[in-house]
Amino acid sequence: MIVLGVILLVIGLLAGISVLWTIGVVLLVVGAALWLLGTIGHAVGGRRHYW
Repeated sequence: MIVLGVILLVIGLLAGISVLWTIGVVLLVVGAALWLLGTIGHAVGGRRHYW
């Protein structure tokens, strides 16, 4: 999810498409939050670790 967010950020920035840039930011933030919750030991989506 983080990688997809970064890819969409770059494509949106280079192509000038603000919708892709916004979706990329959202995916990046959500992916980082899930990764952080998974690393500190909270169950995320029924799993002990996220990825």
